[in-house]
Amino acid sequence: MPKTIKKVGVLTSGGDSPGMNAAIRSVVRTCAYHNIECIGIYRGYQGMIEGDFKEMGPRSVNNIVNKGGTILKSARSVEFRTPEGRKKAHENLLKAGVDALVVIGGDGSFTGGLIFNSEFGFPVMGIPGTIDNDIFGTSHTLGYDTALNTVVDCIDKIRDTASSHNRLFFVEVMGRDAGHIALNAGIGAGAEEILIPEEDLGLDRLLDSLQKSKASGKSSSIVVIAEGDKIGKNVFELKDYVEANLPEYDVRVSVLGHMQRGGSPSCFDRVLASRLGVKAVESLIEGKSNYMVGLQSDKVALTPLEQAIKGKSEIDRELLRVSDIMST
Repeated sequence: MPKTIKKVGVLTSGGDSPGMNAAIRSVVRTCAYHNIECIGIYRGYQGMIEGDFKEMGPRSVNNIVNKGGTILKSARSVEFRTPEGRKKAHENLLKAGVDALVVIGGDGSFTGGLIFNSEFGFPVMGIPGTIDNDIFGTSHTLGYDTALNTVVDCIDKIRDTASSHNRLFFVEVMGRDAGHIALNAGIGAGAEEILIPEEDLGLDRLLDSLQKSKASGKSSSIVVIAEGDKIGKNVFELKDYVEANLPEYDVRVSVLGHMQRGGSPSCFDRVLASRLGVKAVESLIEGKSNYMVGLQSDKVALTPLEQAIKGKSEIDRELLRVSDIMST
């Protein structure tokens, strides 16, 4: 018989993303709907170690569905990586009467939850929250859609000034290991070239593409670059290389940085967060553990945490082809 769940703890860990607050709200209200208590754990696993808990009810999550970031805060925890730290966290959960845990975060957060479960048999359910969309087992992570809209809006504004001055702009977006933001936002914003970690375009091909753009009559160009792209050591060295080889271009760099992680979540992210929060709590009630709730073919589905951590989120090859055609 599965353990009866009477109190659920919810935490956010790793990098924040728009939609995390909507997911917290969903977890809290689903608990209330099923007459289960809920506590918020502040500052992720570090707060678990320090017993930084707060009882949460339906009214405590009023007016947060539209807010970016996370009201529960997030923090890195070196101590949680030690058996002693995890033991202290477990003792605090037992003391507070918590029976199960919902972890909202990325693969690092899920790894911590998986280890915690293996050591103490504590039920854990994961909700994917990261703008990079680089987690296996879900087509969309919380914050990804919002980040795309933010990036497209920024590029639209940059294009206005690029056109006014006949300039080439390199726009760097987040994506250390995955090019989902760069590829989708680049197509959506009409970029002339898109550089991502999964595809090594090569310097020669980039120069060739830019020369063709110039020859075809384009007076300005936008190149979207994922921060993890391997074509150059960094976007500024790439700028210097292009200027040295194509002196006719006036090149500028715009690094969008952390603005991509902020802002009010899109409707899509709010609805997704609500769906995933309900599924996470109800799966725990059903006795399930060590799963991530995600979106597959627009249906909420469960993926074992270990698969979500070890699996690779593949880039859409068809979108790469679309990108090539659109840059003609």
